[in-house]
Formats: sequence, C-alpha cells, structure tokens
Amino acid sequence: MKRWLARLFGTREADVPVAAPSDVAQGRPGAAADDATLAELDLDLAFFHWLAGPHVTGRPAPEGPVLDELARLARDPHSAAELVPRVPAVIPQLLRSLREEDTGTGALARQVAQDPVLVAEVIREVNSPYYQPASPIRNLEGAVLLLGQNGLRMLLARVAFRPIISQQASPLARLIAPPLWRQSELCAQAASLLAPRNKADPFEAYLAGLLHNVGLVVAFRVVEQLVPPGALPDGDAFGTRLVAAARLISARISDAWELPPAIGHAIAHLGDSGALPTVLHDADRLAKLRMLATGGQPLFVRAVLALPPEARQVYDKLLEQSDRQDA
Repeated sequence: MKRWLARLFGTREADVPVAAPSDVAQGRPGAAADDATLAELDLDLAFFHWLAGPHVTGRPAPEGPVLDELARLARDPHSAAELVPRVPAVIPQLLRSLREEDTGTGALARQVAQDPVLVAEVIREVNSPYYQPASPIRNLEGAVLLLGQNGLRMLLARVAFRPIISQQASPLARLIAPPLWRQSELCAQAASLLAPRNKADPFEAYLAGLLHNVGLVVAFRVVEQLVPPGALPDGDAFGTRLVAAARLISARISDAWELPPAIGHAIAHLGDSGALPTVLHDADRLAKLRMLATGGQPLFVRAVLALPPEARQVYDKLLEQSDRQDA
C-alpha cells in the first residue's frame, strides 16, 4: 500500500508520512494505524473481506470447488456471462457507436430512442442530484442538450451496465451487488479523471472502471451455487485467489462482449506498465479506499490522509459524487 501511495503521481516512498496514533483522533496527516501499517495494507483483500464478512456466519466450506469452477469459467467466458443479466439488444449497437469519437450526439440519441426502458433510465439519471438540472428534464432531447456528447456517452455506458452488476436475483449476489456497483461507479469516475494525465483514453478508462467488477459478481454467484448459506470461505489465501480469478473473468467477458481490446487487457494486467492498466489500478484503489474509509477505521483514514495532493483531489471528487448521489 505504501509503495502504491509513493508511486501514485511520482511521490517518493520516503515522503509518505508516518506519525503517532494520536494523530488519527485529531485528523492530522500521516496518522498511524491501530493494528497494521500502510505497508501491510492490501486493498483488494480488505475489500473482499468487507464484502464477504457479513455473510460468514458458520464454519467455512472447502475452497477448492469454488476456485476450480472459477478457473473453468475463465476459460469459458460465454458461460461466465450467463451468470449475469443479459444486456439489452440495443446495447451492442450503442457500444459500437460509443467507441467512435465522431459519432454525433443526435445519432446516439436516436439509438437510445429505440429502447423505451433506456430512454426512461436516461431521463431519470439526468434528473438525479448528480446532474442537478436547473429545471426537470422531461424528454430525451433535453437530456442530450444537458449532457453533451461526452456526458451522454458516459451516462449511456453507466445506464447500460448497471443491471449487469446491480440487478441480481439470487440472495447472496443481491446483497453484495449494491456496494459492488457503487465501487464500480467510483472507479469509473476516478479512471476518467486520471486518464488525461496518463495519456489514456478517458472513455475507455471509464468503461474499464464500470466493467472490472463483473467477474466478482460471477464469483459470488458461484459461491452461492457451491457453498451452503453462511459458509463462505473468507481466508486471506482464498480471498486473494478469488479476486485474481474474478479479475481474469472480467477481462474475458469484456473480450466476449467485443469491448475495445484495451479494456480487457487493462483488467487482466491491472497495475502493469501501460497507460490504461496504470489508470485502472490507481482508480480501483482510490474507489476501494473511498468505500472502506466510510466506516472511519483508523487504517483507512490514515491511508486517505497519506494520499499525494493530486490523488487526494481525485478522491475528494469521489466524495462529492457520493454526496450528490446520497442527497
């Protein structure tokens, strides 16, 4: 974790502050953690435990069957995609248009108009606290005028992919889906903000942020199929392997859905060299930190306080987005 904070925006590791435990209570930067240090913090694992913890009520089931099935689904992404809701028929056409920079707003609006449900979702979204229109928007034309081309592209992507993660019928997936979608939205927002500095395409970064958790939805569906209620394995080794398998499944599903190849590559190679893998890695961690720090645990509070200034600016924008959505 400390190395990530140091690398983010070129900050030296020696410059990541370390201070006394009393600093946490007083909100001073560099506050020390109660039980661990920043260098030991694994945000992927912490986020997995945060998701899984409420659903571990008894003796954990064996881990092998779950991990074996996830490995099989990574080899068969079409079967994995069957464990999440299907995208509306108009979405593949929209995605092709969304990838094309020269597609006009009018053409996008006409494609949206083919699906009344999608139109209703767009109208509902532009009237939400996130967009704060001066007066209520009643039609698609008004929505397009408010959003502009880039805003419409990102809104359509979010509306299109929300059901894939957030609308789950099975009990465990239904409980886990809302925070997982929230993290996906935050990651997408952070990725689009980080992309220009890293010379990555902002819209591809946004799509990668929205899609990178699809494999985790699949993973928890598999858990629900193979593990008795309350027996979800939650050991560190299992969590690490599940997260890695879920990431590979996300990448394979992205390719199966014919999204830009760079998106699947970035998800599969999170944190490797290259503009989009770097952007997605940093955005994912900022979004997870935003989710985990909400509870006020000293370790995560300290990690927020230790963010370099430019990373903190992105984090604060995520706070603003959350506040508007909660309003």
